[in-house]
Amino acid sequence: MLYLVGTPIGNISDLSPRAKEVLSSVELVACEDTRRTGLLLSQFGISAKLMSYHEHNKAAAGSKLIEKLKNGAEIALVSDAGMPSISDPGEDLVKLCIEERIEVTAVPGPVAGITALVLSGLDTRHYYFEGFLPVETKERKERLSVVSKMPSTTILYEAPHRLLRTLQDLKDSGNGERKAAACRELTKKYEEVVRGTIETLLEHFEQTPPKGEFVLILEGVDEEKEKPVLSQEERRNRIIALDKEGYSTKEIAKTLALEWGESKKTLYAEVLEMLK
Repeated sequence: MLYLVGTPIGNISDLSPRAKEVLSSVELVACEDTRRTGLLLSQFGISAKLMSYHEHNKAAAGSKLIEKLKNGAEIALVSDAGMPSISDPGEDLVKLCIEERIEVTAVPGPVAGITALVLSGLDTRHYYFEGFLPVETKERKERLSVVSKMPSTTILYEAPHRLLRTLQDLKDSGNGERKAAACRELTKKYEEVVRGTIETLLEHFEQTPPKGEFVLILEGVDEEKEKPVLSQEERRNRIIALDKEGYSTKEIAKTLALEWGESKKTLYAEVLEMLK
């Protein structure tokens, strides 16, 4: 049996009684950082055998865990904070368990994205989880194009040293006036939720350096709202900017077709004309 155990995202008191019971009884606890998990367990007087399982060793460690599970072991999987499998390699282990017909159950716990969502004041009926945006430019632009058209409230995770870049990229993608909330230090003593628009959040964090892990909540795009009309100069500047980033003419046309909701074929012709 594999137990997916939710752990606190900040406030240690959020570890549930059931989670304590499971973590005390299993033969092995698989975790991202053995030191961090060891410290958490020690605060509850729990002594458990720990095994490292993270993004960089998931193939080798996953095979070992599956072998133990097939031999009847009961194992708990935890992340550094929150529910395993959410923006976490735990999802790969769950897939392996399903393929091997190994039983999996969850011991629910805090999730940063949902905690931020309910604090944001934005629509909670329909929401989309994006998680961390790719760091690489081309993949990042593609995901930003998807986020820029998402009609549902969108949940993003971001590290403090990349927050300003993400806010700037969102603004440059035409999302500057979109309502948003930046949530940090959730459930901790200095929990903070900054609400406004992408543009005002950018201004705020340019003045106040970001600290702590962030969850960004973006309002959904109104599909019926009239799209802003870009001037010829604005269109040209966007095309030139993508060209300087190393995009080919086809990639520029594809990216702008997603951003502007226009024909890729027509945009390709415009890109060729502007860059000749």
